[in-house]
This record gives sequence, structure tokens and C-alpha cells, in this order.
Amino acid sequence: MSFASAALIGLGEVGQILAADLVKAGLSDITAYDILFADPGSKPSVSAAPVRKCASAAEAVAGKPLIFSAVTAASDLDAARAVAGAIGPEAFFLDLNSVSPGQKQKAAALINGAGGRYVEAAVMTPFPPKRLASPMLLGGPHAADFLKQAAGLGLSARVFSTDYGKASATKMCRSVIIKGVEALVTESLLSARHYGVEGDVLASLSDLLPVGDWNRLAAYLIGRSLEHGKRRAEEMREVAETVAEAGIEPLMTRACVERQEWAARHRGLEGATLGETLDRILEQEQT
Repeated sequence: MSFASAALIGLGEVGQILAADLVKAGLSDITAYDILFADPGSKPSVSAAPVRKCASAAEAVAGKPLIFSAVTAASDLDAARAVAGAIGPEAFFLDLNSVSPGQKQKAAALINGAGGRYVEAAVMTPFPPKRLASPMLLGGPHAADFLKQAAGLGLSARVFSTDYGKASATKMCRSVIIKGVEALVTESLLSARHYGVEGDVLASLSDLLPVGDWNRLAAYLIGRSLEHGKRRAEEMREVAETVAEAGIEPLMTRACVERQEWAARHRGLEGATLGETLDRILEQEQT
């Protein structure tokens, strides 16, 4: 492994996990910058992650051979712009953010134009369980070189395409289904609970779509949406952009954005059972 140090742009949940895992992998100098450092009470500011916190993105990336971008979808291009003026020659910039193919291509142009090496990354599972070993699809002409030099980091990644945008398109198109199912299940079962027929609906689903324990699955899907609704809504805006870039009207995806935003407003209402969760949400909706 040729990386002894790295920089993190974004020190939220993913950034903090990256910091801990990179230290375990042997990196001795990790810097970080997050726009929320401006707020001394923010989670990134008070984080005990093993990093040297910097006053700017430029300071964080100076002299670093490897840069991870782990920001919100809405900040993806801003992060690339903030880094472009200070990125070192040939430094790798791994973009982990869930954005449309067009956004990835614009970010790539900024980084590559500044002399860096942009690598598109599509993280294909929720990040916390497998952490740095989360399955990733890598894209762009620098992906293969990055993967060679990153040996020893514990990545579970493969080169998906030498073109920018293909990896992101794969993840975004999948999200139409995954996040869309969350929204559909939430809306269906809240209504069914109101009418007192959610058990019958779940039994019918088990006959039509035998995917296992529908009660447990529904509780998981709704819980994930409640917990991560804000982030999912941001991602689904990028999914809508992905669909639109393909020349398709993103009718279903736009509706999913609204339901995920709605879910974010009900965060913390998860109960011990599916029924309890549904009851808590319905009670809040009626107040």
C-alpha cells in the first residue's frame, strides 16, 4: 500500500467511520474538513474521530495523496470545487457521494482539470455495517490505478467502468426501487393500520411476493426511512436527476422524495413493533 496519509472532506457518519478504519489500516496522518466545523456544537465539530481538523478544505488536502469526499449529495460539487485549487498532482479523489452521473462527470472535470485523479465510487450497501469494506463500484480512467495503490485498505471494490457515470447510474437506478419500496410500504401500511387491515395486507403480500417475513421486512423498511429520511430525500433528488438525464420523466421518484422528506419529520417514532411504529406515526399525524 502506498498511502500513508489521507484527507476526509466531510466528517459526518461516513467520514468518522472512514477515519477509524483508515487508522486501523495503518495510515498515520488523517486530516479532515467539514463545513459544520463553523458550528462548534455540531457533531463533526465535537467528533472524537482520529483526525486533525482543518480550517478549510484546501488545508486538509494539501500534500495528501488520497482524498475521500463523503458529504451530502447537495454538497458534492461544492466539495470538489473547494478541493480543486489545492489538490496535489496525481492525488486520488474518491467521490463516495450518491449523486447523478452528470454530477459525477462535472466533479471529475474539476478534479482532473486541477491535476488530480478523480475516481467515481458507488457504495452499494448501507455504509455502517461493513464500513470501509462496503461493496463499491469504481469508475473512470484512474480507477484501476487507485485500486492497485489502495491494496491493504480493506476495500471491497471493483472497477466497474472506465467511463464516468456508469457506476453512479447503477446505484441511482437501483434506488428508484429500494427507496421507492420504502415509501410505498410506509404509505400502504399507515393507511391499512388506520382501517385495521394491515395484517390482511401483509398476509396478501406474503402470497403475492414471498420474500420472507413481511411483517419484519416492513418494520425494517419503515424504520430505515424514518431514521434516514433526510439523507434519502437528498439522494432521491439526485435519482430524479439521473432519470431525467436519461430522458425519462421521474414521476415516481419525485413522489418518493416527498415521502422521504415526510419520513424525516417523523424521525424517532420507531416502536418496538411494526404496529407500535404505525400507531405513533398516525397519532402524530392527527395532532
